[in-house]
This record gives sequence, structure tokens and C-alpha cells, in this order.
Amino acid sequence: MDDAADAPRLFLITPPRVEAESFTPRLEEALVGGDVAAVLIAGDRDGALSQAVVERFVPIIQAAGAAALIADDTRFAGHVKADGVHVESGLDDLRLALKSFRPKRIVGAGHLTSRHAAMEVGELEPDYLFFGRPQGDTHDAPHPKVLQLAEWWSELMEIPAVAMAGRSLDGVAEAAATGAAFVAVHDAIWQHAGGPGEAVAAAEAALRRSGRQAA
Repeated sequence: MDDAADAPRLFLITPPRVEAESFTPRLEEALVGGDVAAVLIAGDRDGALSQAVVERFVPIIQAAGAAALIADDTRFAGHVKADGVHVESGLDDLRLALKSFRPKRIVGAGHLTSRHAAMEVGELEPDYLFFGRPQGDTHDAPHPKVLQLAEWWSELMEIPAVAMAGRSLDGVAEAAATGAAFVAVHDAIWQHAGGPGEAVAAAEAALRRSGRQAA
């Protein structure tokens, strides 16, 4: 999950409730649409993960060259040989994940609503800090607080930031402008009228343009 030198990379998030069989073609289409750094396999609204979904999606994501990350469940992540875990359940769980998974697997941290929270998490040195909520793209544009925190962190710290984009693909460039190493996308991909492959291609093109402008 190394960040590109000249542009952010895409960080996809699966919808909260999907059937393994029916969603697989959409996931595969997204993964061949462009450069995807990682896919976070998200739980439902209550945080629960389907074993059938996890076992089906992890090898597909890995075969496409992306990192397969599991939301908050180190047991699942270890069982299915995922590339890492995304922790939003607090500092104690983050410490446990870092102790259990590092250095062979990725451990990312989310649910960061303030600079203080980000600094506390940063002291533990996870592999990335995620600003925003994985299914928090309820508006077309990224949340202003997400943009502020991601920009502040990216200017000062070496640990990569992931910035949650909005529900529209137009928000990808806004999130990239923070300097974050990765831009997370959810509904902008899965609800795109042209399909997830077209959406990933458009999002990647926006990120590449942002990289050239930054250079």
C-alpha cells in the first residue's frame, strides 16, 4: 500500500450489506477499472461481517494487486489471510492489532474526529490514519472537517492519510487536494450510473491530474 510519488491512490470501501455471489462481478469490474491500492471490506451498519463475503472477496482483491483490509475484526483478518485490518474501535484495540499483525500486515486507524485523537493514534504508528467515516459520504462533497484534518495531518506528519471523498466523483479531486496519500471512495463508485469500472477509471484520472498539478 505504498503511496505514489506524484498522486494519491484509490482506497475502495465495499457497501455495508452485500451478497457475496451477486456483488462479486461489481467488485471485479471496479478492480480492473484502474489502479486501486486497497479495498476495505466493511461490515453492516452494526459492524458485523459476513464470513461468506470476506472469504469470497479477499482473494479477488489480492489477485488484482490491491490490499484486502478487514474492518475491525482481527479474527477474520487472520483466518482469511487478509493483508490487514482497519481499526475504529479505540486505542486498546489498535494496540492489540499492532501487536498481533505487525510487521507482516497492515494496521490502519479510523474514527478520528479531532487533532487530539489523531495525535494519540499517530503515537502508536499505524500504517495509515483514515479521516472520515467509511460510509460517511452522505453528501456529494467531502465533509469540510475531513478535508481540514487530512490537510493538517498530511502537511505535518509522515504516516499516510486517507481522506474520505464525497458521494460524487467530483469530490475526489477535493480530497486529493489535501495532500492525503489515499482517497477513499464508496458510493461514488458503487452508485455510479456507468458502473464501478467506469467510476474507478474516472476517479483515478482525477487523482493523476491532481498529482501533476501538485508536481
